[in-house]
Amino acid sequence: MRVYQTNEIKNIALLGSAGSGKTTLAESMLFEAGIIKRRGTVEAKNTVSDYFPVEQEYGYSVFPTVFHVEWNNKKLNIIDCPGSDDFVGGAITALNVTDQAVILINGQYGPEVGTQNNFRYTEKLKKPVIFLVNQLDSDKCDFDNIINSMHEIYGSKCVQIQYPLSTGPGFNALIDVLLMKKYSWKPEGGAPIIEDIPAEEMDKALELHKALVEAAAENDESLMEKFFEEETLTEDELREGIRKGLVTRSIFPVFCVCAGKDMGVRRLMEFLGNVVPFVSEMPKMHNTRGEEVEANAAGPESLYFFKTGMEPHIGEVSYFKVMSGSVKPGDDLTNADRGSKERLGTIYACAGANRIAVDRLEAGDIGCTVKLKDVKTGNTLNGKDCEWRFDFIKYPNSKYSRAIRTTNAQDMEKLMVALLKMRQEDPTWVVEQSKELRQTIVHGQGEFHLRTLMWRLENNEKLSVVFDEPRVPYRETITKKAKAEYRHKKQSGGAGQFGEVHLIVEPYAEGMPDPTVFNFGGQEFKMNIKSRQEVDLEWGGKLVFLNSVVGGAIDTRFMPAILKGIMDCMERGPLTGSYARDVRVIVYDGKMHPVDSNEISFTLAARHAFSDAFKNAGPKILEPIYDLEVYVPSDYMGDVMSDLQGRRALIMGMDSEAGYQKLQAKIPLKELANYSISLSSLTGGRASFTTKFASYELVPNDVQSKLIAEHEAEQKDDDE
Repeated sequence: MRVYQTNEIKNIALLGSAGSGKTTLAESMLFEAGIIKRRGTVEAKNTVSDYFPVEQEYGYSVFPTVFHVEWNNKKLNIIDCPGSDDFVGGAITALNVTDQAVILINGQYGPEVGTQNNFRYTEKLKKPVIFLVNQLDSDKCDFDNIINSMHEIYGSKCVQIQYPLSTGPGFNALIDVLLMKKYSWKPEGGAPIIEDIPAEEMDKALELHKALVEAAAENDESLMEKFFEEETLTEDELREGIRKGLVTRSIFPVFCVCAGKDMGVRRLMEFLGNVVPFVSEMPKMHNTRGEEVEANAAGPESLYFFKTGMEPHIGEVSYFKVMSGSVKPGDDLTNADRGSKERLGTIYACAGANRIAVDRLEAGDIGCTVKLKDVKTGNTLNGKDCEWRFDFIKYPNSKYSRAIRTTNAQDMEKLMVALLKMRQEDPTWVVEQSKELRQTIVHGQGEFHLRTLMWRLENNEKLSVVFDEPRVPYRETITKKAKAEYRHKKQSGGAGQFGEVHLIVEPYAEGMPDPTVFNFGGQEFKMNIKSRQEVDLEWGGKLVFLNSVVGGAIDTRFMPAILKGIMDCMERGPLTGSYARDVRVIVYDGKMHPVDSNEISFTLAARHAFSDAFKNAGPKILEPIYDLEVYVPSDYMGDVMSDLQGRRALIMGMDSEAGYQKLQAKIPLKELANYSISLSSLTGGRASFTTKFASYELVPNDVQSKLIAEHEAEQKDDDE
């Protein structure tokens, strides 16, 4: 395989909803380019893309697959991305390291929520988009309706390059209005028969050709002038205008294909090779210092590792993009993130599970290597005198969480090793060992996402695991002031223990002035503040600790021990064992013994006094509330709203966005535990949602009573 220069390389992401046919399209592209001799199918489990056992088990893409084709003296690096929203990490990874998105639309359903999500990611990352209507041979395909929907959603930027003469099982011909030719195929697909456009289609073809010419001309002043003068453009001028429009996202070309029959695939590849932008024509990337990094083969050597694959008999396969310079086997590089040295072994051009050894890869190219010592996903390797780092891939927040444990407690260490290894493959799997919840939590993008993780743990790692619903990180606080005192006294031979603490607790809000006097039962307690400590709690909120002890009733040296006792209680709140927050504590009196008083005595006395005062201060439980956005087809809006109201959600607003309804709500985290499953069930998998932590709010009284009762029962069980 020859070495391709930066201006001969194009990097493309294949995106689309689950079932839109990306893997089948990838198979036809590889076949057309001669990389494979026979097209596999998802059903036969023999495709280049879905080659991991878990993908073959479920019949879905789980990981993004990197492959390349050589076409018309160009190298097209293509990443076939999973379609399910549960595996969105693959699409986001691919879009960040490629320069062009091809979004497939299922000819049976038209634009779906998954299509919308993918388009939003391209919008955010400013990536060019080509739409590809696939499965034109489906009985349910209504091409005109699909085009109308696309115009409603994406506007006039959607410009047809092709349209089918008919759809359904008999599909075998289309009109290309860029080349103004008719393309048709024999039943086996492959090479098209190219003919003049039939007379009965000429008016429609000319109308669409004119719209294409106008859209292309708008992207270049000289082309616009020529269009005004001659009302047409040459084929090369059309291509130039479309290329510039792609870069600025002012045109979204629409192609037609039947990937399963290999019809239209060759023409699509011609367009990708001839028209879409090269790496060198796209905006420059930035390193973590904000400096522009040009994809220049003469620049310093720098590789960004965007994906890790774990393959049987091989181990880690590390995928990289050459950000700058030129890389070859044997290069000595430094890991900018970890400080370690690496020597590259063989480097490969990617072809799914297969790899083709190459002598060199230039800036902008994508490749992989194996058996690196200390390189993780997201790391940068640099050559001599280069200290760049890259951190440009940002993943969405998790949507679905489960506590995970092994059925055999002795296997927990093996589980953690396996989870950390698997997170290298998919960074949207987030592992958390929660001290607060006393659980190991795995966070993902949906139920199917975590079900896939379980399958791999059980089948690949031979670990038997159980998923539980995670505990909710409640918070405890108080709503009024209260006082309490406690004497800790213990005598059992030798030195004893003695400490007595009198304290007042009250709710704390930012900016409150220090207290001067309290009244309890008609008795006045004057405060003489001697010291003040403000503790920013790790879990949010504050503890303000005031020393108002006069007359030496408690020596100052015991104050840290008293604060420790209070903090112990803040970490295991008196109501449910949850973290407490936003409390002010004033220690105003106490007693000590000249011999028996020590730190432990005052820690224990403070712990009991604080717990008693807290329980009498109108204690309340706070629960985490999340901002929720649901993207849902209009037909399902009523069902979705009804379900949310049953989950104690507060509807904040509704908007229409790109053909779908966007529902905004605030919802307790407790009610989100199984939301992804319910939403999928309600909408047939055609809705999606995002969440973001908003605040902590008081739980309703009935919920609070239930939580306290559950905690007391749990404590009783533990004692027994």
